[in-house]
Amino acid sequence: MNRARYRLVAVAVLPFLLALAVDLLLFAALRDRLPTRLATHFSGGGTADGYADRGAYVVVNIGLAGGLAAVWAVLAATADFAPRGARRLIGAGYATAGLTGYLMAAALYANLDAADGSEVRLPLWQLAAGLAVAALAGAAGAQLLRLLALPEVVPPPGPGAVERLDLAEGEVAGWARRAPSRTLCAVGVALLVVGGALTYVYGWGRAAAPLACGLLILACSCPYVTVDRHGLTTRPTVLPWPRVRIPLADVDRAVSREVKALSEYGGWGYRVRPGRSGLILRSGEAIVVRRAGGREFAVTVADSATAAALLNTLAERAAVR
Repeated sequence: MNRARYRLVAVAVLPFLLALAVDLLLFAALRDRLPTRLATHFSGGGTADGYADRGAYVVVNIGLAGGLAAVWAVLAATADFAPRGARRLIGAGYATAGLTGYLMAAALYANLDAADGSEVRLPLWQLAAGLAVAALAGAAGAQLLRLLALPEVVPPPGPGAVERLDLAEGEVAGWARRAPSRTLCAVGVALLVVGGALTYVYGWGRAAAPLACGLLILACSCPYVTVDRHGLTTRPTVLPWPRVRIPLADVDRAVSREVKALSEYGGWGYRVRPGRSGLILRSGEAIVVRRAGGREFAVTVADSATAAALLNTLAERAAVR
């Protein structure tokens, strides 16, 4: 990474570290006035319905802030940004940190001088105040980013030459490659960390959602991409579904080119944009298939030039049969 990229990562993780530091300082200052059992989760009516002791409260906060900081650090370190995409990422991070930091502080003050967490109430207007803080923090983060020298954004190249792989008459060929995503792996691990912390404090009930999402994201973080007589197929390495297949009859042409996740597709994952869609797990080399109807489908994967050449050959062979 160059110096500008390091600055971008530092700006991305800064709000989560600040929110954690403020929360821990407040906890240390108010510790003697807090009940042994803190109210940490509240219903829509403001009544407490989740509790944690003081040590567990600290563990959960560190796990939550650390997990979110890790996710934003990976996104900032690995993505190629247009300025608008970078501002959206940093603004979203600052807004998330502002909302979580405010609600943690509000929960601490709500517990102040209570004999037990069951007595604590957190009015709904605190959520509205937290959203206002999030909006201000997001705007501040986007403004701060204007002071940075961002990594240079190179316009996406035009479509490359249509290549073909020479096959003898009757010769059969196939191509397969895994396409792991560091970003999705980081998100999955962060959710498992948060789920583990929630399990420690509350048990399995509250931790089920983040643990399930973390496992699902990890399972889908390494797609298996194949080109064969069926066409182009992508699916998770360890699961048969979800699967996307472009049959040979629907292939107009395939090329290998560099793609930018944020500036071209608006993010990561399965993306749908006007005139194009794709499984975009990073910025970089991808196989881009122009379908018979004119839409494009892209998959970020290494050795995409070989895959595109073979797909063109197989599609041409299928068309003359």
